[in-house]
Amino acid sequence: MILLISDLHLEQERPDITRAFLDLLAGRARTAESLYILGDFFEAWIGDDAMSPFQLSICKALRELSDSGTRIFLMHGNRDFMIGKGFCKAAGCTLLADPTVVQLNGEPVLLMHGDSLCTRDVGYIRMRRYLRHPLTLFILRHLPLKTRHKLARKLRNESRAKTSMKANDIVDVTPEEVPRIMQQFGVHTLIHGHTHRPAIHKLQLGDVAAKRIVLGDWDRQGWALQVDEQGFSLGSFDFAPQENRTLALPSSL
Repeated sequence: MILLISDLHLEQERPDITRAFLDLLAGRARTAESLYILGDFFEAWIGDDAMSPFQLSICKALRELSDSGTRIFLMHGNRDFMIGKGFCKAAGCTLLADPTVVQLNGEPVLLMHGDSLCTRDVGYIRMRRYLRHPLTLFILRHLPLKTRHKLARKLRNESRAKTSMKANDIVDVTPEEVPRIMQQFGVHTLIHGHTHRPAIHKLQLGDVAAKRIVLGDWDRQGWALQVDEQGFSLGSFDFAPQENRTLALPSSL
């Protein structure tokens, strides 16, 4: 069994989401062969050298899962594209390129975060290309921590303001881009997150049936895609009640 999740946007201010994620690690993920996290795992990430105690606790929780035998794969999102090799090594996970083709149930499947599919949002695509450039990343990682914190807040605030003003079709995937990239990579299944619009879309690539699976974001409930001998099953789950519970962080913290 394989699990795929995305868009948790983990932050200390949302302990309900953190509890749900730790419950997943202690439960379903322990019996999974692999766990794929397709971007926006954290609400913000300004560098591996700037991990907060909260982020460090999540890193250690992932390491515990990895040490138990579950393989963990992590992909950058638009919120946490500065996660680097240092975090992945400490967490026991493998950083995937976006996009990446993997074998799931014996077929090649294209995995993406999903933001690069939103090609009608021209301003965002231009900014994405600039921020992901190796030179830009080098400069960002070497800025003083205080400057990085200020820049991260500025980018988040601007992103929220601009997104709220854009039409729904602008911030969703471009319909023509989906078959184009699927044909480019020779796949009939695409899995991504980012849009916060969970669904399984049936497509036609020429004469062949295909599908696009959109993972849900974790906010009022959690979402996970389970892949097993029964196929692909996308489902949501409610967060456990907070009453009489404490946030169970790794014992090694």
